[in-house]
Amino acid sequence: MIIPIIFGLCGALILISLGYWQVQRLNWKQNILTEINLSLNSEPVELREELLKKSNQYLPIKVSGEVSGQEVHVLMSLKKRGAGYRLISAFDIGKRKVLLDQGFISLEEKDTPRVTKNIDLIGNLYWPNEIDRFTPTPDRNKNIWFARDINEIAAELKTEPFLIVARNISPEDPNVMMLPVSVDRIPNNHLQYAITWFLLAFVWLGMTLYFLWRMKPIKHC
Repeated sequence: MIIPIIFGLCGALILISLGYWQVQRLNWKQNILTEINLSLNSEPVELREELLKKSNQYLPIKVSGEVSGQEVHVLMSLKKRGAGYRLISAFDIGKRKVLLDQGFISLEEKDTPRVTKNIDLIGNLYWPNEIDRFTPTPDRNKNIWFARDINEIAAELKTEPFLIVARNISPEDPNVMMLPVSVDRIPNNHLQYAITWFLLAFVWLGMTLYFLWRMKPIKHC
């Protein structure tokens, strides 16, 4: 019975160690989310050229500029709203043009003409990581994209590859629902993973004990 005991204990230890690793990951993720939340809600600073770098991910900024009619539409869906598009536009801030994620528009609003306008903006610098080998190629004829591919969208709109996600726009467009960067949109499933591994370890031990019980010799009178 030594071999099944060793096998059962080793399997349980592996599953428990995986659960403990997920607990460590949970603590790490919560610390990261706390730092991000502090950064998102700090006082906005005037956008300067030296701030446009990835190390300033989530940095709140304020800037004025001109939103042109040049835009792309990134297909997405919202709970209770259904399918629609992220509206990403070319944003002229004076010496340079960057990308502006204005927020969510309905399917019906996609082809509504939007005029060039000057706005005052508060938003966050953001470099989304939404591209992988399964991401469909954008339909440029219909101007439908499937992810915020910053480099490709910047090339399409002839801007620099920097994205500002709007938190407050003045004057506001009533047909656009802003989707500011939020920690609520960052997945944190490590607690569920940890519970799953611990439950599997418990089941594994239970099955091992049952197997050992079935293997014990039967005494005959």
